[in-house]
Amino acid sequence: MKASDYLELLQDHIDITRVPFSDRGSRILLFSYPERSALFVKLAERLTNLDPGIEAYLHRAPYIQNLQLIDAEGRSLDFTTSVNPHTLTLLSEEGEVRVVFQDEHTLAFGLPANVTVGLRFRVFPQHWRSTNTGGQLLAVRNLVYRTNGDLVRNAITPLEGGYEVELIVRAARQTTITLGIHPNPVAEQPVRPFKELAAEARARWLAWFARVPEVDAKYVPTYAYAWWVMANNLISPLGNVMYEAMSPSKIGYVGLWLWDSALHALAYRHVDPELSRNQIRAMLAHQLPNGMLPDAIYDDGIVTTIDHPISGEVTKPPILAWAVLKLHESAPDLAFLREVYPALVRLNGWWVSMNDDDDDGLVQYNHPYSSGLDDSPLWDAGMPVESPDLNTYLCVQMGSLAVIAETLGYHNEGTMWRRRSAALVARMIEHFWDEQAGFFWVIKEHQPLKVVTPFNLYPLWTGQLPDAMREKLLAHLRNPALFFGRYMLPTVARSDPRYAPSTMWRGPVWANINYFFIEALRQVGEVEMANQLSERTLEMIMAHKGIYEFYNAETGEPPATAVSTFGWTAAVFIDLAIQASSDQSLSNPVPGGKALGTRH
Repeated sequence: MKASDYLELLQDHIDITRVPFSDRGSRILLFSYPERSALFVKLAERLTNLDPGIEAYLHRAPYIQNLQLIDAEGRSLDFTTSVNPHTLTLLSEEGEVRVVFQDEHTLAFGLPANVTVGLRFRVFPQHWRSTNTGGQLLAVRNLVYRTNGDLVRNAITPLEGGYEVELIVRAARQTTITLGIHPNPVAEQPVRPFKELAAEARARWLAWFARVPEVDAKYVPTYAYAWWVMANNLISPLGNVMYEAMSPSKIGYVGLWLWDSALHALAYRHVDPELSRNQIRAMLAHQLPNGMLPDAIYDDGIVTTIDHPISGEVTKPPILAWAVLKLHESAPDLAFLREVYPALVRLNGWWVSMNDDDDDGLVQYNHPYSSGLDDSPLWDAGMPVESPDLNTYLCVQMGSLAVIAETLGYHNEGTMWRRRSAALVARMIEHFWDEQAGFFWVIKEHQPLKVVTPFNLYPLWTGQLPDAMREKLLAHLRNPALFFGRYMLPTVARSDPRYAPSTMWRGPVWANINYFFIEALRQVGEVEMANQLSERTLEMIMAHKGIYEFYNAETGEPPATAVSTFGWTAAVFIDLAIQASSDQSLSNPVPGGKALGTRH
């Protein structure tokens, strides 16, 4: 397909009443009100100097509200919208007003020629509130608006907490109004003809889609949207965000999250290996001296502790080395391996040395959010717990470190990592395995927590289990009373009394967990089942116009609480669609099978 074909496929696919019109790198999110002809702008920024709460940004009012088109007399104009990745078109009785991103800070409005029209909007450049001892008026962002047309009216009227702006312009050909939102004051600049700005916006998106690998036709509509998500959720460097990197969702998860970043790298490696590497660098840039990595990073903060549901240090599962190895296999770069290997070794060391209170060689979670499975019933009994999923991640991580070390010529270290990976598998079998039930149980205070989830099957991914043990785990996966079905894999077994198919990690299907199991199945030679799980995952995602955080395990529908434009679902869809469109999924194991000690 040509790059322009992807743009045509996405024409009017983006519903800006729910999903923002935005652009690569930008923190400006332009939405339409669902029931009236007006737009609003939110900022994909936490601004914790205004609201210190860790999720306060989710509830902050729009920065620009009630943005309307108006005629020469100041009357509001009704309009309909048409959306393309590079252009938003507002069609009114006075003609078309087109909107593009001039740059990451600036929206440009192209006015119809030879009419007198304008914009009216309310902007709230301060955050204000009363306190017990007085009040606060804090700066949010600077707004600069300009035009190259003839001004008819330019009025700024104060209102509570902000201002109403009315700008009416006598438009000639290529007349532009720009709205710039900046963290700092900016110098006056000429306003450029809209035709130039529109051409540049289109060229940016064409360049993005020009690098996309071909996939089978049945995947293409969702594939195009997934690649739009991968670009649209990128934010540029600012503050603690040291590299261009992807937020899981600009509307629901502002910032960078640890294991999300590893999964986002899976997709970016197909179009821009350096962008993929930067997802890893962005997280490693804030590694703590003891080797721990933060849970999340955002412009004006770093999350390493959280006080709910308990207070404690918080990170995310250790999968960066696994992602680094995948990236290297598709786009080799020895310099990058040398750059990140020491930090990955320190990360592994932190997990092993700082998270094993009883010195039994098994690593524990000390906070439920460190698992990434925030509300899983596995954690209902409290923390700390020793869990098969965490220790499997570490086994995979050490297997990946072995291959990285050997690639760099550190053969003794490679041997050491393989030995440690095998020893960890032996400890999991000794402590977690229940021969009668055929599960690896989570352990708390040396007692099993018999909640049935796919995470009790995770050691399959190591590729190092005895044949009989592996077959028991595979039998559970194939069992429709537990996990198998049209929509799979539920994150709690259907037979478990705690199963709730729409409640976050208590039952819904998550694409990233399916991806790990697809790899695990290929790793142990179960190619047919891996392909079946892959295809059902792709079909579940393709059944919807949007791309969501998780899906109901009974209906395949996204629950109301599932965030849209979700990054790792898009990344997993892309990677699986590329695999399914090649011969890779029909043969052997995953690339890097060697990493887990099964193929040398």
